[in-house]
Amino acid sequence: MAQPSVILATASYDHTIRFWEAKSGRCYRTIQYPDSQVNRLEITPDKRFLAAAGNPHIRLFDVNSNSPQPVISYDSHTSNVMAVGFHCDGNWMYSGSEDGTVRIWDLRTATCQREYESRAAVNTVVLHPNQKELISGDQNGNIRMWDLAANSCSCELVPEVDTAVRSLTVMWDGSMVVAANNRGTCYVWRLLKGTQTITCFEPLHKLQAHDGYILKCLLSPEFCDPNRYLATASSDSTVKIWNVDGFKLERTLVGHQRWIWDCVFSVDGAYLITASSDTTARLWTMSTGEAIRVYQGHHKATVCCALHDGAESAPS
Repeated sequence: MAQPSVILATASYDHTIRFWEAKSGRCYRTIQYPDSQVNRLEITPDKRFLAAAGNPHIRLFDVNSNSPQPVISYDSHTSNVMAVGFHCDGNWMYSGSEDGTVRIWDLRTATCQREYESRAAVNTVVLHPNQKELISGDQNGNIRMWDLAANSCSCELVPEVDTAVRSLTVMWDGSMVVAANNRGTCYVWRLLKGTQTITCFEPLHKLQAHDGYILKCLLSPEFCDPNRYLATASSDSTVKIWNVDGFKLERTLVGHQRWIWDCVFSVDGAYLITASSDTTARLWTMSTGEAIRVYQGHHKATVCCALHDGAESAPS
C-alpha cells in the first residue's frame, strides 16, 4: 500500500480516529477507539505510525494498514495521557499524564525507560529541538525542564501560581519557548545556553491573547522563516496568529462555532489545521486567514489532530 504524501488524522469524543485526504476533505479510514477518549495524536517522524494518547494507555496504529487493531500498546500510566511525541529519529517516545508523570518509552519493546515526577497532573510536554531536554507544564502552574543526560529536573518556573499551564511550544531553532494558561495568557521566554549545557529561561514577553482558556499554542515551523508566528487556539472559538517579532496580532481565524482544542501547521507554515468542539476540523490558509476546507464526519467534539505532510509543499 503506497504511503500517502499527506497524512491528516483527527480524534473525537465519539471514540473514533479518522484519516482524511487533506486536499479533498474525504475521510478514507475510521478506527474505532472504544476504550477511552483520545486526548492527543502524533505521527512518527517516518510517517509509519500514529500514536493515540488515551486513558490511561497510548496505542500505536499502522498508518498504511486497514487493520483496526493497534500495533502496540504502552500501558504504565495510571490516568489520562495528555501529551505524546517522538525523538527526531523515532527511537523513543515521550508522554505526560494526569497521573503526574512524564515518561520515556522504548518504542519497540513498549517498556517505560524513565519516569519523572511532576507532582501535579501534566497537561503538556514538548521536546527541545536539541533532543536532550523535555519541558513539561502541569495543572498547578509549574513548568519544568528535564535534562535527559543528567536524568534530572534542571529548571523550574511558575509563571502564575495555581494557574494551569495548558500548552507549551518551542521555536524550531530552540531560541524561544511559549507557555499558554487557563487565563488566556501566554508567557514567552528566550532560551539561552547556560554556563554548562543547561538551557536557561530569560523572560521576554507576556501576552494577554484571549479572554478564555488557551487550549493550544504553537510556534510556526522552520520553513515558514523568515516569518515567525505564534498560533493560539482558544475556548472563545477563535485562533489568533501573532507575529513573534513584537507579538503583534496578524489575524484572527473565525469560523468554528465552539472551543478550538488543537491546531497544527503544515511543514511550510502556509496552512493551519484546527480541531473543534463543533465536531469539525478545518484547513486555513495563513495568507488570507480563510478556511478553505472543512473536515466533517465526527459527531462529537473533535479534540485533537495530527498532520504530517513531509514535503515542503502543503495542500492547495
